[in-house]
Amino acid sequence: MSDFDDMEMTHAEMIKKREEQIVESYRQDEDMMILVFTQWCVNRGLDARELYYSAYPDQLDNPRLEQGIRLTVPKEEAGEIPDDTLFGVLSMYGNDDLAFAVSEALDARQKLQQRQSMDEE
Repeated sequence: MSDFDDMEMTHAEMIKKREEQIVESYRQDEDMMILVFTQWCVNRGLDARELYYSAYPDQLDNPRLEQGIRLTVPKEEAGEIPDDTLFGVLSMYGNDDLAFAVSEALDARQKLQQRQSMDEE
């Protein structure tokens, strides 16, 4: 092998390593998005699995979702996650189906609260 081939391999290895770092960074960001989603659900008293599976019924075994659920804290210990923040994060990762399921859950909850308010009057 010539010195030129060694340099090319080194360059190729550097490119491959950089690509792996980018993929890993994206995966970590996705994990953070999942954690934001699961904590938002805890804060709202919603079932993260149920919402996720209503959006993605073909992903019934999702270890990353389960990890996100395990990492959540009780509502009392968590910081507030505004709905707009969740929708922004979901949008950033193209999770339109999940955003739609979240929106439907919020609408259903609001209608239930309105009915309960009317019943109390």
